[in-house]
Amino acid sequence: MSSILIIDDDKLVREATQILLRANGYEVSAAGDGKSGIEAAGAGRFDLAIVDLFMPDMDGLKVMEAIRRIKPGMPMIAASGFMFGGQCPEMPEFAHMAADAGAVFTLYKPFRPHEVLSTIAQALGRPASAA
Repeated sequence: MSSILIIDDDKLVREATQILLRANGYEVSAAGDGKSGIEAAGAGRFDLAIVDLFMPDMDGLKVMEAIRRIKPGMPMIAASGFMFGGQCPEMPEFAHMAADAGAVFTLYKPFRPHEVLSTIAQALGRPASAA
């Protein structure tokens, strides 16, 4: 069974994602801010982290960079409520920045259950139906 860390400042997103993942056979831990997410990543054994890019205490890019230093090789999925990538030309290219920080995929909120599960399976190198 894979263990996933969710780092997101939105309580409803954390809880809904935890429910979805647990119902699909994953062990899940969650942190509500960047600092506690980095601490949890360093203290736990996780197969993957889902990191919100836009949090008030510390942006997700910095969180992913810190996790990459303490847990090299752990796949991370960036999560964002922004539909960047051409939607708003004056916005920085966050998808590329997230990839540079260590994200293997990016999910856009609101999540659809099948998208979350499929993206996690891909990040873990498994068929989409495996948990």
